[in-house]
Amino acid sequence: MSDLSPSEPSSLTSEASTSEAFTRVEPSSEPGIYDLVIIGGGTAGLVAAQGAAGMGAKVVMVEPDRPGGDCLWTGCIPSKRLIAAAKAAHTMRTADIHGIEPVEPKIDFAAVMGLVDNAREHIAHHDSVETLENAGVEVVAEYGQFVADGLVQAGERTLKYRKAMIATGAKPAIPPIPGLRESDPLTSENLWSLTTLPERLAVIGGGVIGCELGQAFSRLGSSVVIFEAEPKILASLAPNVSDLIGSRLRAEGLTLKTGVKVTSVSSKELGSTPEYQIGTDDGESITVDAVLVATGRRPNTTGIGLESVGVTLGAGGVVEVNDYLQTSNSHIFAGGDVVGKMPFTHTAAYHGGLIVSNALFKLRRSTNYDIIPFAIFTDPEVASVGRTMGSDLTKNSFSYDQLDRSVTTGDPVGFADLFTDRKGRLVGATVVGEAAGEAINELTSRVKAKAKLSEIGLMIRPYPTFGEGPARAALEQLRAAYFTPRTKRVVRPVLSALRRLDSAD
Repeated sequence: MSDLSPSEPSSLTSEASTSEAFTRVEPSSEPGIYDLVIIGGGTAGLVAAQGAAGMGAKVVMVEPDRPGGDCLWTGCIPSKRLIAAAKAAHTMRTADIHGIEPVEPKIDFAAVMGLVDNAREHIAHHDSVETLENAGVEVVAEYGQFVADGLVQAGERTLKYRKAMIATGAKPAIPPIPGLRESDPLTSENLWSLTTLPERLAVIGGGVIGCELGQAFSRLGSSVVIFEAEPKILASLAPNVSDLIGSRLRAEGLTLKTGVKVTSVSSKELGSTPEYQIGTDDGESITVDAVLVATGRRPNTTGIGLESVGVTLGAGGVVEVNDYLQTSNSHIFAGGDVVGKMPFTHTAAYHGGLIVSNALFKLRRSTNYDIIPFAIFTDPEVASVGRTMGSDLTKNSFSYDQLDRSVTTGDPVGFADLFTDRKGRLVGATVVGEAAGEAINELTSRVKAKAKLSEIGLMIRPYPTFGEGPARAALEQLRAAYFTPRTKRVVRPVLSALRRLDSAD
């Protein structure tokens, strides 16, 4: 659920549109042949469609639902609006850190969800059918299915293509826990229809979505318990990250059941309100009013005829692609969550731009996941880019309880970790703290440029800002290198001689 609005494809394809290697495409001269048929209207499809059409290609998008994909309708946008409301409630409860009397907020949950809807509708026009058609993209509101090489069936229409793109995204995975599916659980897709706040909420899964939404619902007034089978929440991240976020969530009143597997879910009706009984492998049983499943996502690859065109699927049903996002069928490309690599909105946008280059122009622009950052919108935020693990890396750190800007918030928490290779080049970074998702942008550019730490540490920044956090981590390395006893032994005689010269003058 990391953020980049799919409503801004033009900026994401600027590299393609300005490259000398590109010229405006002359649409296929053969009647009825499309240069690019795209199945799916999420971020990857939107970026590819508008980028290709903007360069003169004949493009059709096949999307049975509203264009915009998960990010607009069920992911990035609604979740961040909910998180903003939850943060306001938390600020009211913790106002005493600023010398202000704290109060328990009165929360109108239906009104909060109404504002979530408003945010989606405010952005939706960027991805609308009308906007796409004005950009030169034909939109077919049907399910798309490959029926043979070069052919996609969309309702009663058969679409012929030079190249095709699979951009069908992914959906929440429901684990095979007895009784879970029958209990009609909440997921990141369907919870946005809620109008009543669950008094007691169980979250199955302590990954990104589980932690973001679990904290938000807790701040809005739910009693939240998160179940995570791994020993820690956010288990794929470094221990210092999961430990800090875990301690923060516990301090806010969430219950974290780590190293615990949910073994059963059963429901019973109490009048018009159901209750759910959660059984676990440690023998405990917990009663809640709602169950939110956040155990990952599965690609949407069934029912679209991939077997008829020889497209190979990998583990979990992902579409297998090479470094150029080309499938096992050389005329079909795939991008976004359906390929299962760094499933973020901005990754999908990146894929869309590459596919315009590689599919239409037969270029070989390869993917580089080391320069794709991500952000987790817990409080504090977590953001990371590049390589952050490996025995060949050196870590330089700075704690935000010593960062002046963080101290002025009244709640100084977080850190910056910078990772360098044996040549002293920045290859990765992790930032935890307020505005971490903003601070990671500069670090991403530095990773891409293979910059030395000195370039980060010596850059002049406004004071006091959160951007100083990573810079202070870089300066720690410079201090360790230059503020040494050896430096003093060399410099002191030089300064002594300069003092004598000054006295002689």
